[in-house]
Amino acid sequence: MYILITYDVDTISTSGQKRLRRVARICKDYGQRVQNSVFECEMTEAQYVKLKDVLTAVMDKQLDSIRFYHLNKNENRRVETVGRETSYNFNNAIIL
Repeated sequence: MYILITYDVDTISTSGQKRLRRVARICKDYGQRVQNSVFECEMTEAQYVKLKDVLTAVMDKQLDSIRFYHLNKNENRRVETVGRETSYNFNNAIIL
C-alpha cells in the first residue's frame, strides 16, 4: 500500500518540539521525506497499523494533527485524520 503522511505538531512548547522531531524520526523509518512535514511511504497493512499506533502514542491529540492519505491505485482514495481536525467539510459548505 502507498501512504502519504502529513503532520502538524504544535511546537510552542519544548515538549512540542521534541514531539515534532520524534514524529519525523518515526516516519523516516517507514518512508521518504518529500517536504518538511510530508512523507511518502510504501508499506504493508501490518506496517501501516504499527506506524499509526506508534504515531498516535507520540502525538498530543489536543494540539497535533497527523493525516494519512491512502493512495492505492485499485482503491478509492480516502483521507484519515488522527487528532485535531484542520480541514473543512466542503460537502456541506454554504457560500455567501
